[in-house]
Amino acid sequence: MTNRNRYVLFGHPVSHSWSPFIHGLFARQHGHEIDYQLVDVGPERFRGAALEFFAGGGRGANVTVPHKVAAAELANELTPRAQRAGAVNTLALLEGSRLLGDNTDGVGLIADLSRNLGMALQHRRVLILGAGGAVRGVLAPLLAERPATVLIANRTSERAIQLAAAFADLGPVRGAAFQEAVGQRWDLVINATSASLGGGVPDIPAGVVTPWSTCYDLSYSRHDTPFQHWARQQGAAQAYQGWGMLVEQAAEAYLLWRGVRPDTGPVLEALATL
Repeated sequence: MTNRNRYVLFGHPVSHSWSPFIHGLFARQHGHEIDYQLVDVGPERFRGAALEFFAGGGRGANVTVPHKVAAAELANELTPRAQRAGAVNTLALLEGSRLLGDNTDGVGLIADLSRNLGMALQHRRVLILGAGGAVRGVLAPLLAERPATVLIANRTSERAIQLAAAFADLGPVRGAAFQEAVGQRWDLVINATSASLGGGVPDIPAGVVTPWSTCYDLSYSRHDTPFQHWARQQGAAQAYQGWGMLVEQAAEAYLLWRGVRPDTGPVLEALATL
């Protein structure tokens, strides 16, 4: 197998990742032979491990928690969406041993919402729970869909307000504490907190989710996430999790690496049967 076919996922932890399975199915669609490995590396070793991988002939890497900001600092060039997010989830080796950093999270989310779930975002009222790095990655593509308003709600309002201010030039977005989201109509509620990863639900007051709300958890699980359970208990119209986003953002990474965008439908069907 040639070096052009070597790809990895850097993260900590990564043992739970479905990326090798997903990219393996992508490769099969196009008759490609790839070697995709998981690399569990702590923050203190990420830079050295990434440079060693690419120096050894690796062609591309996915990057997940907690290395997305460090990956942006490592890259020699950033795509406009990665530069705006200040975070990178995909690295590609260019000519001259230069590294290009991209962020495919936001475009992956929009592809899942619009294409897979049939949700039109224009003129919709969107609530995002959390104000961390995951939100930075999805805000610009979300605002490009021209929603009526986006509220970033966080346990502490200061972080949400600062994040909203950094993206205010792209559309109607503001930040607030969780409580301010109560009593308003939200067409889409996105959970971008890390609570589901720990088996919990963010400390959201009652009244945020209503019968006309569609809820979406950026986290994913073989079963319903805690946020999905909570959303249904609150009477949400629908409650989805982030499998579609995971596959769609991976397809964008594959496009960057190999020049073709895989068909995500068969991969989502395969995941649903496991």
